[in-house]
Amino acid sequence: MHNDALTHDYVIRAGKRLLAVEVLFRESSWADVVRECQEIVELSLKALLRSCRVEVPRIHDVSGALEINKDRLPEPARGALANLIHASKSLRRDRELAFYGSEDLTPSEFYNLSDAEAAIAFARQTHSIVAASIKTTQCSG
Repeated sequence: MHNDALTHDYVIRAGKRLLAVEVLFRESSWADVVRECQEIVELSLKALLRSCRVEVPRIHDVSGALEINKDRLPEPARGALANLIHASKSLRRDRELAFYGSEDLTPSEFYNLSDAEAAIAFARQTHSIVAASIKTTQCSG
């Protein structure tokens, strides 16, 4: 059994998070923008995998699953695969650091405007590609 409503819920919730990120951006909360954008990318890509009936891994970076199942992905996702993989990997590296920091790194001091802008660009692009792909879902295999 496959819950199509869950797939669409992921896309809708990722879209709502994009709106929330705008507030964090206006408040210059760069680390929080980066963290939330990672979650937007993760939810969006998991929706894409679910829409193609691919078992979604319970990890934060699903780039490996995208690569393995690239022939099953619909357009425009297949055409943008390199960008989707790059977004997933790039933001995954910052997931915990942007949220928790470390003894030698304070997130609010480490992340800056350009980090936030790059993260938002990844999130917007990923969400847009996934939403368009799911709307026209023609998964293979």
